[in-house]
Amino acid sequence: MARERATALLLDFDGVLRRWDPAVAAVVEREYGLSEGVLGEIAMQWSRLQPVLTGQVNHAEWMTSVADALTESVGSPERARAAVEQWQSYRGEVDPEVLAFVREVRAAGVRVGLATNATDLLDADLATLGLVDELDVVVNSSVIGVHKPAPEYFQAACQALATPPARVLFVDDEDWAVRGARAAGLSAHRWGGHADLRYLRAALAY
Repeated sequence: MARERATALLLDFDGVLRRWDPAVAAVVEREYGLSEGVLGEIAMQWSRLQPVLTGQVNHAEWMTSVADALTESVGSPERARAAVEQWQSYRGEVDPEVLAFVREVRAAGVRVGLATNATDLLDADLATLGLVDELDVVVNSSVIGVHKPAPEYFQAACQALATPPARVLFVDDEDWAVRGARAAGLSAHRWGGHADLRYLRAALAY
């Protein structure tokens, strides 16, 4: 049986609508004598990351734990905090083609939600990047207390969109998130870049 045509769009943030220039972290790591990639490696350790993605700790506390882990490498707590602060001052960049697609979809009457595993800094990031009025709903894992790929996350996202899962198209750059969305009953597409926009337009009812 053919799937119902999607009438709402759910987009991941990092890797889809927001992109990061890895050169920014690399500059900080060189300046402070750190090994390449160590800032991201420490921050993304699951035991450190999971609590901030579910709202158990805030973004500032997460970054304090990263600085604590770096202290020995840079020689002092003050230098560690300065390195993390410099790294975190960069909040990424909006992908202009994806944003244009979001505007096109919304103008056609399709509701668009942001579905992201994020911290309590998300609202400030959306404001900094000029995205506050560009989305119909924002589903932040740290607010709802559960993260992708849990089915409860996708249930909450569909409720926020006021659209049943079978009518929601989810787009993410991570296979595990796409699998989780499909298991929750959504249509899902793994983002591979701007060439995918043609497929997404065809998959939506507008």
